[in-house]
Amino acid sequence: MPERILQVATDMSGQANEKITEIKAVTRATRTLALNALIEAARAGDVGRGFGVVANEVKDISQRVTIITEELEKMFLDLAFDLERTAQTARGDRFADLARYAVELMDRNLYERSCDVRWWATDAAVVDVCEHAHDDAIAARASERLGVILDSYTVYLDLWVADRDGNIIANGRPNEYRLKGVNIADQKWFQDALRCRDGGQYAVADVARNSQLRDAATPTYATAVRKKGAAHGEVIGVMGVFFDWESQAPMIVKSLNFNDEERERTRVLLIDVHNRILAASDDKGVLTEKFDLKVDDPAIGSYLLEDKSLVAYALTPGYETYQGLGWRGVIVQAPKPVK
Repeated sequence: MPERILQVATDMSGQANEKITEIKAVTRATRTLALNALIEAARAGDVGRGFGVVANEVKDISQRVTIITEELEKMFLDLAFDLERTAQTARGDRFADLARYAVELMDRNLYERSCDVRWWATDAAVVDVCEHAHDDAIAARASERLGVILDSYTVYLDLWVADRDGNIIANGRPNEYRLKGVNIADQKWFQDALRCRDGGQYAVADVARNSQLRDAATPTYATAVRKKGAAHGEVIGVMGVFFDWESQAPMIVKSLNFNDEERERTRVLLIDVHNRILAASDDKGVLTEKFDLKVDDPAIGSYLLEDKSLVAYALTPGYETYQGLGWRGVIVQAPKPVK
């Protein structure tokens, strides 16, 4: 609907300009004829005096028509401008809402990841391997259990369990990622997970490439494993889960309902708090480029670029207990090509 209003405003402005131009041409011709008539009337003397009166009346009418035409021109320009501004505002609001939907949809997904890690950290096999970190048989059973979880939850690259010192003691895909004994104590998400006060807390690391997972991009969710799986039990290890960002994120930014013509000139992005591109519907610049976003209202807004492209954005509102990481959804749509 905003696009239709914008098109109507543009068409109306164009047609009004055409007709006003025609009226101006007619009034110019009328003034010229009136002037010529006055000259001829003056040459004719008394005989032409009556004709001169008529010529003056025609001249006055032409001047009044000119004034009315100028008023109409201003009125149409103001009306077209108001319609265009209204349509642009409505279009900006629509796209900002879509941008918010995209980032909220992703955060709803990641909220579930924060729930998963807190739940699985209480699994008997996970608790058992942390309590008996040096027992290879228990470690094997824990890895097998994590593998069963991965078979059902296909959005993960891997699941890790580490002891309090940061040594990985089990993971869900040991044949694909040989990680047993690798130390991750220097990882901030591991350190944050150790500091979780109870089983309801978790740690999260923004999207980054993980060298232990063949440099795959992933956000990491982690929490402390506690003795007997109790919410306030002694911390005996850490569990981390690794979301398959490169497979899952594109589905979010490519899921918005645009028709084929709109999709061709529309780019949907997720960007982090530093404007780094996390996901893009055209797959360009992911984790390598920043988007030059101009923010007026930090929460939501839209604006036009010099080439009339529309940029709309929205800050994540978070979801349930997941506050998000300050990400924004962004939509950039180029104007329709001139036919």
